[in-house]
This record gives sequence, C-alpha cells and structure tokens, in this order.
Amino acid sequence: MAKELSEESGFNISIKSLAGIGFMMATIIGMWFTLQADIAEAKELPELPPSEVTRMEFDMKDQLIRQTIMTTQKDVEELKEDMGRIEEKLDRLIEKK
Repeated sequence: MAKELSEESGFNISIKSLAGIGFMMATIIGMWFTLQADIAEAKELPELPPSEVTRMEFDMKDQLIRQTIMTTQKDVEELKEDMGRIEEKLDRLIEKK
C-alpha cells in the first residue's frame, strides 16, 4: 500500500499554506538583512579609547582613597571615645551595686 513517487505524482497545498510559507520566508529574509545592517553599523562605530589610567585619574583616585582613610580614622577615634565613656558608666554602675 505504499505510494510510489514518479513524474506524474503530485501533491495538493492550499493557498492559505502557501501564504503562510511566503510570510515565514519574508520574515526570515527581513531578519537576515536587518542583522547584516546591524553588524555593518557596529563595524563603523568608533573604537573605545584605550583604558590606560592617566596620571590625573590616578592622583584623583589616590586622593579619594586617602580622604576615605582619614574619615574612617576619625570615625574610629570617635567610637573609641564613646566606648571609653560607656566603660566608665558601666564601672560606676557596678561600683554602686
């Protein structure tokens, strides 16, 4: 019951299916050309400057780091003073009992 293919063999396809196939082909071809255009545009974009650190940038970062360290040092000194006061208060409370 197998059908043989020959020169006289044929197949039926609806207009709706042909339109669907044509639409799919047009979509794929359109996507291909859009992709090619995006690639060509990306090739023309200017190159990024080299990521070398300039002396000015280095100095600014160094200054920022030093300022941060000094601020942190002041904060630590304030915390030490607060801890000293807390310890004194605790000692006074313990002595009262």
